[in-house]
Amino acid sequence: MTTYEHITVTPLSSAIGATIGNVSISSELDDGIIAEIRQALLDHLVIFFRDQDLTDIEHHKAFTKRFGDLFVHPNFDLGQNNPEMVYLTRLPGDKSAAGEEWHADTTMMASPPMGAILYAIEAPEVGGDTLFANQYLAYETLSDGMKRMIMGLRAVHNDTRVAGPAAAKNKKRTSKVREDKNWQATENIHPVVRTHPETGRKCLFLNGVYVHNFEGMTVKESEPLLYYLYDHAVRPEFTCRFRWQSGSVAFWDNRCVQHLALHDNHNMTRRMQRTQIQGDVVR
Repeated sequence: MTTYEHITVTPLSSAIGATIGNVSISSELDDGIIAEIRQALLDHLVIFFRDQDLTDIEHHKAFTKRFGDLFVHPNFDLGQNNPEMVYLTRLPGDKSAAGEEWHADTTMMASPPMGAILYAIEAPEVGGDTLFANQYLAYETLSDGMKRMIMGLRAVHNDTRVAGPAAAKNKKRTSKVREDKNWQATENIHPVVRTHPETGRKCLFLNGVYVHNFEGMTVKESEPLLYYLYDHAVRPEFTCRFRWQSGSVAFWDNRCVQHLALHDNHNMTRRMQRTQIQGDVVR
């Protein structure tokens, strides 16, 4: 286990997740503290902070930049002044919520984001929790035969289910995405088994929101194995569940984590803001 000198790290579950204490991330932090936060992220895959103040979005962006360049999400770039900042709002009466299915973020990109930092501006009294799943464990617990079978497979990722006119998300929810006539799908192909560029560990890298089929196979041919892997990847023993409070922050490693926003705060408001960090090519 890593020894931390500047921050406290309290695991949230045996599989994934830890709460970080003794730090204000809206402050200017020295390199030693940032290095420990990054190590905690690598150790626990998703880390959480309580009682933070990132209402000044420049503080949110400044903290994010300590871990990499800011990523601009192509489907949430709606002409706003700060395209790096995505606002995820769920209001009473919404029929849908952004992120309510298990996924990793924005995996249709040639270089998907390495991580995301999500801040709760206003959390509901109950409901609206987020679940996270460890994709190292998802790979490591497969049989040797299954590992051999999927090792050379690559999957086709695109964003037609989450944006564009055909997805029709905007009529169901407050959080808007591009649905204009000039929108075009983004598609890229990634290995099903990824090697994490910092830890060197292998993990599953596919999800039911962005993946449509295996390269060289039809959607129908791909579905049986894909559905098995989707279910396996989010087994309860691979997960943790985070209860939001206003001022809470979640920072997850998008390279080895899937997550899901529970859409169960039906009569309450949930307002969040999120940055993403530029990633690298999946190998």
